[in-house]
Amino acid sequence: MTAFAMTTRNKKGVKSMDTYSDIQQYFTESIRVKREVAKQLIRDIDSVARVIAAALKSGKKLLFFGNGGSAADAQHLAAEFMGRFKIERPSLPAIALTTDTSILTAIGNDYGYEQVFERQIRGMGHRGDIAIGISTSGNSPNVIRGLGVAKEMGLITVGMTGGSGGKMGQIVEYHLNVSATNATCHIQESHITIGHCIMELVDQALFLPNRKEGVEIHV
Repeated sequence: MTAFAMTTRNKKGVKSMDTYSDIQQYFTESIRVKREVAKQLIRDIDSVARVIAAALKSGKKLLFFGNGGSAADAQHLAAEFMGRFKIERPSLPAIALTTDTSILTAIGNDYGYEQVFERQIRGMGHRGDIAIGISTSGNSPNVIRGLGVAKEMGLITVGMTGGSGGKMGQIVEYHLNVSATNATCHIQESHITIGHCIMELVDQALFLPNRKEGVEIHV
């Protein structure tokens, strides 16, 4: 495809050139990464969806947490479990541990930022709940500590990482690693795609059992 130049002006009035080929290249790489993720993680994604569906069936809850863009992903996914994804269905219990500024600043001030998720999990986590830590590097200290205490308390631990998977890959029970790239942007894009895929599978298992093989689950 021919690359067409697109001329823009910055605040100083100086012309700069952005090309359609740059845009196309970005999307091409994002798609490549997602295709690799689909190949590598299809079984793991299915396993995590089944574990989540079983936990929700048993009255357990989901705890999402991460930093920066991963915090936004945690809130995004928790919101769609609590609200809805594609179909109308009952609210599903999911909490993002990144939203209460009073809790975050109190724990950060009194105990240190590395404990902001650990302390919340100690306070509201119960055996059989699912702790889902998100980190593009897999090495965020507060996420690692949160997952560590979750494991100690008997929660099921899921890690969403990128690149080598970092230290998180060594401690979680279920590791969803976007190893096809080290580019933070494409890791984050893949994380939210993985999250949406899991959510669709959970919705199917809980509320559309006739669409797939399996036992009907009522929440």
